[in-house]
Amino acid sequence: MGTDVDLVIIGAGAAGLTAAQYGARANLKTLLIEEMAPGGQALLIDHLENYPGYAEPKSGFELAQDMQAQAEKFGAEFMTDSVNSLKKEGNTFVLSLAGGGTIHAQAVILATGAKHRTLDIPGEAQFSGRGVSYCATCDGPFFKGKKMFVVGGGDAACDEAQFLAKLSDKIVMIHRRDRFRAQKSLADRVLRNKNIEVRFNTRMLEIQGDQKVRSVVLENLETKQTYQEETDAVFVFVGSIPQTALVPEAEKDESGSIITDQRMESSIKGLFVAGDVRATPFRQVVVAAGEGAIAAHSAAQYIDDIRGEAYR
Repeated sequence: MGTDVDLVIIGAGAAGLTAAQYGARANLKTLLIEEMAPGGQALLIDHLENYPGYAEPKSGFELAQDMQAQAEKFGAEFMTDSVNSLKKEGNTFVLSLAGGGTIHAQAVILATGAKHRTLDIPGEAQFSGRGVSYCATCDGPFFKGKKMFVVGGGDAACDEAQFLAKLSDKIVMIHRRDRFRAQKSLADRVLRNKNIEVRFNTRMLEIQGDQKVRSVVLENLETKQTYQEETDAVFVFVGSIPQTALVPEAEKDESGSIITDQRMESSIKGLFVAGDVRATPFRQVVVAAGEGAIAAHSAAQYIDDIRGEAYR
């Protein structure tokens, strides 16, 4: 037995929550499906201080609660479940749920996000949010003037290290290889930055502390020497894993993120994408929210079009 709706949103991070509000306000029968608690990556943020409109920081959990309440106020419905499969049959999307049953929708917004790749070393999970971070622009300002380690060697790691170097002259960047894999222009800027000490052929073995990060254990991969070094924070940028399993046929970039046009529409007509699962140059809560709004607006136009109701 299937349930018919106009718009289904998969994932309740900032992108999905915003899309739910805008979809409902467009008078679409809107259903948001989330397998865990609403909030996504924002739930990891203790003090969200750079979201427009909030002079005083609030937690990502509080922001997610507000966004959900706002979407529900406009008529969006929420469901806790997992989507096992997503198929398009004619102009209808058919979603099979892990909890049983199916959903039929005319448009879908995929806002499943991306998972940060982790180092999988002792102390990383323990001190996440207490000195271990995966977002320099989110958490870097809390460590202004402090010593910070950056782990990684790609474009994101180089970009984020340069951002942190504006906040402190004690940035140590480590990479397990003998050169960066980032674009040459980015890598050169890091190597020229006097506030960044770069150590190649180095890996992190452990993160230590008490209530917060105090030190790290490192290994020189050439000499095999291990040593402990004090630090206030560890920023990890070793890639992310976009959650795209539901749409293997959608066009993606080299990182596995889904490519869309400016309307947030993917290579599959009627499938819109927003947030960290999308190929985007800047991953922030406010960016995800903006993409969610565009995706819902575009989905409403698409639905009008297939119903023959588009204004001409």
